[in-house]
Amino acid sequence: MESLPKNTTSNPEVVSSLYDLTTATLPGDPVDLACYRGRVTLVVNLASRCGYTPQYAGLEELHREFSGRGFAVLGFPSNDFGAQEPGTPGEIANFCQSNYGVTFPLFAKLSTRPGPGQSPIYQFLGRAGALPDWNFSKYLVGQDGRVRSFFAAAITPDSAVLRSAIMAALAEQ
Repeated sequence: MESLPKNTTSNPEVVSSLYDLTTATLPGDPVDLACYRGRVTLVVNLASRCGYTPQYAGLEELHREFSGRGFAVLGFPSNDFGAQEPGTPGEIANFCQSNYGVTFPLFAKLSTRPGPGQSPIYQFLGRAGALPDWNFSKYLVGQDGRVRSFFAAAITPDSAVLRSAIMAALAEQ
């Protein structure tokens, strides 16, 4: 597992917004998630060798359809479940681009599971009451950086319930 940048506070428990955290891009460049403040995001833990991997196509479709309205899919590769994301950053990027034409942001591989190695991002997201139990779990995060909804992996990007939640979050002022 790569060394990940720490969040912007010394204690993830005091973070009140996803957009208060920092992470790294897939190639390893630091990124401040504050750049998404004021946007609605769908945070997804990804894996290239999973039965749910075809969801990349639907995630890309959501990203393209709603990006002009203040929405972004944020992809976080993770090898937590079934060791289904063993690839290097270059392999992951190549897979996503060549197989699904992914244009949404991909970030450094991280751990979603509780414990000392858990990413501060998933420490924050988990405070909403749910953590992923498999690849392609989704958190809908509002413009203020707070979790609006959690969707298990089986909820596909074209699901009416997910799309409705995105539309509602986009309508919030």
